Amino acid sequence: LTEEGKRNGGTEYDITEKSINPMGGFPHYGLVNQDFVMIRGCCVGSKKRPITLRKSLIVQTKRFAHEKINLKWIDTSSKLGHGRFQTHAEKRAFMGKLKKDLIAESEAIKA
Repeated sequence: LTEEGKRNGGTEYDITEKSINPMGGFPHYGLVNQDFVMIRGCCVGSKKRPITLRKSLIVQTKRFAHEKINLKWIDTSSKLGHGRFQTHAEKRAFMGKLKKDLIAESEAIKA
């Protein structure tokens, strides 16, 4: 990912540097490496189906349609299982040193 892509998951309110990708990637899709469009609500169809966006033919008159979207936070926890950490640093701070980290450190010292 580019430098901009590594920190595209933050907002004005949430200034942590995180990617838009959840930890472990999106289920049945993977990591988003290219440009993306965030859609409000949902979109029908399979996950990898191409979507055509166009201007609405009906003039929107409801207040809901004219509200300014105020995005405060983007959830980047894992979507596989019960994900509760937003970044790898947050997980590392909570869990402490894991066995795999200790093994990697001992191998680095030996080398």
